[in-house]
Parts: sequence; structure tokens; C-alpha cells
Amino acid sequence: MAGGGDELIFVYGTLKRGFYNHSLLEDLIRTGAAAYIGSCTTVEAFPLVCGPHGIPYLVNLPGSGLRVRGELYSVSSVHGLARLDELEGVERGHYERLPVAVAAAEGEELKDAEAYFAHREFGEKLWKRCGEVGLSEYGVDLGEKYVRREDRPNHQSFLDDIHKFILEGTSSPSS
Repeated sequence: MAGGGDELIFVYGTLKRGFYNHSLLEDLIRTGAAAYIGSCTTVEAFPLVCGPHGIPYLVNLPGSGLRVRGELYSVSSVHGLARLDELEGVERGHYERLPVAVAAAEGEELKDAEAYFAHREFGEKLWKRCGEVGLSEYGVDLGEKYVRREDRPNHQSFLDDIHKFILEGTSSPSS
């Protein structure tokens, strides 16, 4: 990959290897727009919760939750980030790409990366809705609960699902 315009991106959910949306990163790697760096953990604790449709959300409340395990990728700032931002709905108010410090292991060199955090409009509300109990990792058991976009009901938007999940306290807003 070309240097200079690359960003380090920390992924913690469905973009990780073995999960549904990893195919996007595989495509970016195949075209030279991304490269796998390795496993890592956030330096600070953050809430990681699972919302409607089994979708994971990292919430920007440093010091709450747990240190989160995930993977680190170098992604081209032109082509690669645009595709990731589209998947994560950055322009639609689903996620925000924000700075996060990560390290490969305790005491290892820190790396400044970015991660997709739940949008500030609903992130803290999700954390409270989930009882302020977070995860250290989005694992296979939760990944099996993930509902692909094309399999979700068409009558509600992504944000409608989030707000229904928060307000009604249902674990399955599509029911």
C-alpha cells in the first residue's frame, strides 16, 4: 500500500475476520486499499454494546465499559475510507469515525487509530439501555445474532430501529 494517505482503523465488530462485513475489508486488501496490521486492544475502556439486529456499537464514553479487543488495519484515505464510511453510515448519522488509541499487548507501543463509534445522538442512550454493561469483545455468539441489512424489515430505517430499541427496551425492534 502507498503510504502518506493511510489511516489506521480499529475494527471491533462485523468487520473483523470471520464476521459478515469482513468481505469489504477483504476486497480492500485485494485491491491494495487496505492491509491487516494485527490484533489489538483499546488503551482506554469504552462501552461496547450489542443493539438491534445484533449490531455492535462502540460508545464514545472513555473510562466506562472495558478495554475492547479487535483488529487493526491500514486503510487508504481515498478509496478505502470512503467505502468503510459508506458501510458505517457516517453521512447518515449511524456512526462517527473518531480517534482511539490501541496497543497490541499491555505495555506495547501505542498506536493512534480511528474507530467507528455509535453516533453521539444515541450512543450514550444505547449504553444506558444496555444497563451500562459492556463487552470486551464482539464474539462468534453475538455475530450469529447479526441480521444482514437485506434481511431486516423494510418499514423502518436504521435510526428508527435504534430509537425503538432504546425507547421500548425490546431486544428485537423488528418484531
